[in-house]
Amino acid sequence: MTTLTNYRDMTLELLRKEFRVRYKHLALGYVWSIASPLTYAVLYYFVFKVIFEVKTENYPLFLIAGLFPWQWISNSISVGAWTFYGNAALIKKTLFPRFLIPVVVVLQDMVHFLVSLPIIFILMFFFNVSLTAHWLWALPLLLLTQILITYSLNLLIATINLFFRDLERLVQLAMTFLFYMTPVLYAETMIPERFQPLIKYHPLAPLMINWRHLVFQGTIDLQLYLSSLLWGIALLLFAQTVYRRLQWRFAEVL
Repeated sequence: MTTLTNYRDMTLELLRKEFRVRYKHLALGYVWSIASPLTYAVLYYFVFKVIFEVKTENYPLFLIAGLFPWQWISNSISVGAWTFYGNAALIKKTLFPRFLIPVVVVLQDMVHFLVSLPIIFILMFFFNVSLTAHWLWALPLLLLTQILITYSLNLLIATINLFFRDLERLVQLAMTFLFYMTPVLYAETMIPERFQPLIKYHPLAPLMINWRHLVFQGTIDLQLYLSSLLWGIALLLFAQTVYRRLQWRFAEVL
């Protein structure tokens, strides 16, 4: 119990430090946390709805429901290569569980996602989409699963990048590829039928689909959720294994 309390206190302190550093000279901290996905939403709306005339109902809400959770995933994974590098001084001088640093990265991006939820609720009201009681249990489930997946990927990338410096560029390419291969800008029903069974083998697609289900249908698909959860557990076990085998060399390679 004492160990868990210490982990909690260290995590909260690191989280406070990260927020102080990130927003030290920014007066519009909240605005910047939602500006990026909103800007992309406007761009994608113009391209897909105005130019290509995509026949998706309530497309602005459709975009936001996918882009906001994707922004969380993208931010947490994209900075993975520098998660440990950015805290090199802390790792060298202080003896503490290094795996808490990726936890802080993911929780920080989760907070940014949570403060964007009012934008989703406003658009739901505007498009006459009901907010159901299922949010009370479905939202925590999706949050916990996304934390599990993004933490695992961040930890894995952060660990490997200490020994393979080119990983950062590969991650950038992979995230771009995954973005267009994930139903964020388009509905999963637009995927050709012969490829539909492959969705459950995609590490991020079931989660993204369920975020949109929650917004539009007020609940989630439990089969898709199970797929996301299994992906999260598998990635966590793999990431922790790699981390434990290599962590003893962190100080010498930083």
